[in-house]
Amino acid sequence: MGGPTGDRLIRVDMTTQTATTEAFPEEWKLLGGRALSARILLEECDPTCDPLGPDNVLVMAPGVISGTAAPTSGRISIGGKSPLTGGIKEANAGGNPGQDLMKLGYRAVIVKGQPQDSEKRYALDVTDSGVEVVDASAHKGKWNYALIDDLAKTYSQTTSFISIGPAGEMMLTGASVACTDQEKERHPARHAARGGLGAVMGSKGLKYVAIDPGKARVRQPAERKEFAQLCKKYTKDYLAGPQMFKTGTSTVVPVANMLNTFPYKNRVEGQSPDAETLDGKNIIASFEERGGGMHNCMTGCVVSCSNVVHDKEGNYKTSALEFETITMLGSNCGIASWEDVADLDRLCDEVGLDTIETGAAIAVYMDSGEMEFGDAEGAKRILHEIAEGTELGKTIGNGAAAIGRKRKHHRVPVVKGQAIPAWDPRPLKATGITYLTSPMGADHTAGLIVNPGLPQDEWVRASQESQLVNAACDSSGFCQFLQPTLDDIRTFYGLLYGEEVTRETIADLAWQCLADEWEFNRRAGFTEKDDVMPECMMKDPIGPAKVVWDVPKELAAQAYIRLEAREELFTAKATG
Repeated sequence: MGGPTGDRLIRVDMTTQTATTEAFPEEWKLLGGRALSARILLEECDPTCDPLGPDNVLVMAPGVISGTAAPTSGRISIGGKSPLTGGIKEANAGGNPGQDLMKLGYRAVIVKGQPQDSEKRYALDVTDSGVEVVDASAHKGKWNYALIDDLAKTYSQTTSFISIGPAGEMMLTGASVACTDQEKERHPARHAARGGLGAVMGSKGLKYVAIDPGKARVRQPAERKEFAQLCKKYTKDYLAGPQMFKTGTSTVVPVANMLNTFPYKNRVEGQSPDAETLDGKNIIASFEERGGGMHNCMTGCVVSCSNVVHDKEGNYKTSALEFETITMLGSNCGIASWEDVADLDRLCDEVGLDTIETGAAIAVYMDSGEMEFGDAEGAKRILHEIAEGTELGKTIGNGAAAIGRKRKHHRVPVVKGQAIPAWDPRPLKATGITYLTSPMGADHTAGLIVNPGLPQDEWVRASQESQLVNAACDSSGFCQFLQPTLDDIRTFYGLLYGEEVTRETIADLAWQCLADEWEFNRRAGFTEKDDVMPECMMKDPIGPAKVVWDVPKELAAQAYIRLEAREELFTAKATG
């Protein structure tokens, strides 16, 4: 057996502000990203701990094939016990940090403990010469873009960064973790957004991680020639195909609106009268006059799904203005202009917030009567208040459930404390089963099935198979938008390590990832009673068919029972 050798783990103790490295366990070689995070958390984190206390464990784990020449394979998983759901959480991000960690041979960063002085801030420096915790108190409170601009003055151009904004430092449970993209300016626009993991990073006093791979080469596979040939063929086949994401996800708006899964005004309707002005085609049209365009967020990406949005003066505003953000901060808040949503997206990236959770929280606030739907300027003021730490700002920054409790509002669309994303479970029953049974709570990237005509006897299987494929994808380092299959992933694994990875092995790895996560949640106190849709999903009908969530809980629970693997499982594409 050949393949990468000398892989290591980084262990960080924030109580003593020290960092050490150790050998990566051989038995974990096929674990990366989400699956590796799940295994570490199950073995090393007390599931009953305070998510914002010293006993929570923050994991940063690139995928198995991150750092190689495989196309679009450099994603990183951020994991920990979620302060939003109270269960396990993995959030996945692009950018260059995952690639850079793996080029240096680091399979994961494991952060434990908590500084005694909560006012101090620290950073972790990772280079080819070692790892070190350094004082970063001078950067306390900085917004993400200003932080990276300042760090660029002292770190080399080859350094990538993982950081939090003020929301994470204040330990708000809607806080995200930002990763820098591969652009020269290194925009902190790639976010591991869901589940409040930015708050966990903030609770550790960790403001940023800097990774400088220097001149480190890409990881070398055991079967170099065959691996290179596969990379070339895989890239050629993708570029010759339909390239579903060549204009990003923002242009999905008309399809979602047609399917009644473009939520309007806190999900009281499934379609928006403003779909035309929110359609991402307007972003694409702006490129010719303003500049900007589609780009790839990480080295080696062939998808280039990220849009770079400029303002009317031609200045950079934001990037990766995606469908979920347009929906939750736009249509769901009754905001009609994609330009306003772009402003809100930039503010969320700056402050360090999940756009899905924040959009849901603002919509609940609007729905409760405290602000008019469509008040874009009011929404922008709220985001500034979050950064300032006002009472309202903190409540909104803690997510939809928090503002719902504060306002005693009846319509709070969350599952396990986490806001339901744009893709609505009422017309998309199989996706709804994913929201209920995924260890992640309401998270479309855990297993999205956009098939409103799917027969009832296929709902559970579709959800389970999608959850398996997406868990494997998030463990591999591949981007879901590349749409790898289990067969693709196991073939790359096999050539990387010079050994056969069978269909049985890759399916078992995916199932074990879910099993580890479910077991963590069980130990944390979750039961089948937590697998429920909010009452508003059951009572508020949408679309001409007046659909509501009416799936029997006994049916949804069948997703926990492993079904016999069909041929289709191994050729099904990851979807997020």
